[in-house]
Amino acid sequence: MENELKQLIITSLDLEDMSVEDIDSQEALFNEGLGLDSIDALELGLAIRKKYDVRIDAEKDDVVKIFASVASLTEYIESEQAKDQ
Repeated sequence: MENELKQLIITSLDLEDMSVEDIDSQEALFNEGLGLDSIDALELGLAIRKKYDVRIDAEKDDVVKIFASVASLTEYIESEQAKDQ
């Protein structure tokens, strides 16, 4: 799922000069890592909601942890999907 999520990041944020292999699953998505910003977080949140039917509430206390890396996003999505089964 991590590679699928990396591709979603690339596609939804128009990161045309990047490939799935360029994104480290443990790398920070914001600031010194991939360099995403709050607008990117909103767009990515919408893309995740459409693709995985998982909502990431911006008001949650752990939203920063959820968006910390591809690995943490994957873990969150998988745990939310497991709740729905």
